[in-house]
Amino acid sequence: MGPRHRRAAARLSAGGSLALLSLALAACSGTVSPAAHGTPATSASASSPSGQSATPAGPGTAPPSDWPMYHGDPSHGGLSSSMPNVSGPLKVIASVKLDGAVYASPIVAGGVVVVATENDSVYAFNVEGTRLWHVKVASPSPAYQRACGNISPLGITGTPIYSAKTGDVYLVAEHGGKVGHDLIALDLRTGTVRWRKNIDLPGPAPVAMQQRGALAMTGGRVWVSFGGQYGDCGDYKGRIVAVKLDGTGKPVAYDPSPHREGGIWNPAGPALDSAGNMYVVSGNGSTLPGAAYDHTDSVLELNPSGKLLSSFAPADWAQANAADNDLGSEGVALVGTKWAVIGGKSGTVYALRQGTLGGIGGQVSASDICMPFGGSAVSGSVVYLPCADGVAAVRVDSTGQLHELWQADGSIAGSPVIGGGRVWSLDQFGGVLHALDPANGRSVEQVSVGVTSRFATPAVYGSLVLVPTMTGVTFVKS
Repeated sequence: MGPRHRRAAARLSAGGSLALLSLALAACSGTVSPAAHGTPATSASASSPSGQSATPAGPGTAPPSDWPMYHGDPSHGGLSSSMPNVSGPLKVIASVKLDGAVYASPIVAGGVVVVATENDSVYAFNVEGTRLWHVKVASPSPAYQRACGNISPLGITGTPIYSAKTGDVYLVAEHGGKVGHDLIALDLRTGTVRWRKNIDLPGPAPVAMQQRGALAMTGGRVWVSFGGQYGDCGDYKGRIVAVKLDGTGKPVAYDPSPHREGGIWNPAGPALDSAGNMYVVSGNGSTLPGAAYDHTDSVLELNPSGKLLSSFAPADWAQANAADNDLGSEGVALVGTKWAVIGGKSGTVYALRQGTLGGIGGQVSASDICMPFGGSAVSGSVVYLPCADGVAAVRVDSTGQLHELWQADGSIAGSPVIGGGRVWSLDQFGGVLHALDPANGRSVEQVSVGVTSRFATPAVYGSLVLVPTMTGVTFVKS
């Protein structure tokens, strides 16, 4: 372990658990409980939202682009093309306290900001922070129901996704009592529950599973990835489950490994290429050196039906399993149509070919850069990695070689997004949002937003930066 990785490991230890997150995966049963379109949302205080800002775009200004999923687009690339250039100090225009911690990123569609909490509540706001509706979809799972884990209560953790085709927001809520996971569709305009479906398939106990990864959509289905609790307790197992957008029919599921562990646990979830193929990352498995490869500690390319197309694993994948040095800590960064970039707990960052990931040890290049945790952002040929010791900018050249450009201050380690000529990242433990200069990584502007979770990442809409916090959501005007 080099000096950079020792610094990162020390920071993770001091910070609580940034690097030691574990995996578990859930499964899917198949009961649809439809709600008629006119059924009121449970506990909803719903005024019909217009969602539009009181200050529309001026002449010559592009209207804000929606941010309807994790990092804004199906590739989860984190780039806003419509955010005006940042030219002045940052200002908090609203800091809204909600009924639980917010681990998921906010999403925005048609000027409606949607925020989900660990108390199994979903809120909608306009862009000034005025509440439009609220629905409590379940009662979360308290810590005493699990043998390990570090989120309590455990409710909605994975970032929801919005479909313009259906007008619905999709999310997964963990509920207590008999612990389980429900995929739920809500009407964006009113909060009405359209349908809900339990997605715990036979196999591992639902209590061992955690749904952290951001949801994705491809092939007419919502895709949900599962990993385990912090501490690796129980019989968790990696799995990605899909349900049709209307909630009908049997779920589709893909398990990376027939064995225990191998969870798809990183918060970025699947990254989609232009063909709708998904790139997911499995974590450390129970398979040790000397055993056959089982797709743990791997990058996996799946088609829109969930069929495995290609895979990559480091040459030392089995040793990484034994040491908990898996790739699973970060989502895949898709760079153009050619390259895929991935890092993990070992500190090595790999460049792979999209479409033909290379198999075991088949990377195009590798570089000892950092230990990333969370989701990356991409602009052109540059990837901004959420390194545990500070966001790093890495360029991928035309031959797939990696070149580190800069690294931000070690406290600025949150999963970055890009907009307005700035790279946005959080000091999660200090509760500060930073606007970084993309040329050198220096913090140009900062504002206090409140303490956030270790994997928190902002959403961008117009000149707004929306930050999930441990008490609610903060609206920042750039």
